[in-house]
Amino acid sequence: MSAPAGFRRAIRLTQGSGPGHGLIDLSFTPLGVDLAVTLTEEKDLFEAVHKVEAWLDLTADSAQIDAFLAKDPALTSRVAAVPGLRVPGAADPFETAVRAIIGQQVSVAGARTVAGRLAVAIGQPFRIPDPEITHLFPEPADVLTAPDDLFAMPSARRETIRRLAEAVVTGVVDLEVRPSNPVSAITESLLDLKGIGPWTASYIAMRALGDRDVFLPTDLGVVRSLERMGHSPDPDRWSPYRSYALHHLWLPGPVTA
Repeated sequence: MSAPAGFRRAIRLTQGSGPGHGLIDLSFTPLGVDLAVTLTEEKDLFEAVHKVEAWLDLTADSAQIDAFLAKDPALTSRVAAVPGLRVPGAADPFETAVRAIIGQQVSVAGARTVAGRLAVAIGQPFRIPDPEITHLFPEPADVLTAPDDLFAMPSARRETIRRLAEAVVTGVVDLEVRPSNPVSAITESLLDLKGIGPWTASYIAMRALGDRDVFLPTDLGVVRSLERMGHSPDPDRWSPYRSYALHHLWLPGPVTA
């Protein structure tokens, strides 16, 4: 399967005179990524670029990470096959957390469809004219009050999403990482919510909160990859870059060093 030629999405921004909207248009080239940004507020440019940097993990020292992981024979050939592998982040941490919950027992495509329906039904209309992108992902308060029939999923998962939205609205869960609110504290607050277990909380920490030392030992893709490798390496040897090792295991690749 070939890599996509580009990617586009809407983002919500906060640095201008009012809530701003941005259209991110990425084009992948052999030399890197070309970025085009359309904004409703020029003052939001720095924030938009910062979001893209985090989203694409552009500040990672890929050479250092590759060299570190390649020391383990279990990963040597995988790192050589896909050098410079990065861990994608999130343009919207709440959206990513909701999509993680939606996707607990459905395919990525299925989770994308459900999230898209929520966006169109209760998300804010996108203020930048575009033939394909019409809405931003809903904010927590919108998800909290959405009618049941918008959630095409089991009721238990719907209520988990509502509990997350309520926790964010009330401040019980704060998805903004800062020195006084580290990833570890956010992860613990997520685990306190009924319906969010270790896999989901860790996945949110990796994708939405920028934790680059996450490993998911019970993930089916990881389990199968390790089985194909024929032995059980110690993931702790991959710390502090276990998230990168995890992505190497998710990719099809050589099974021996």
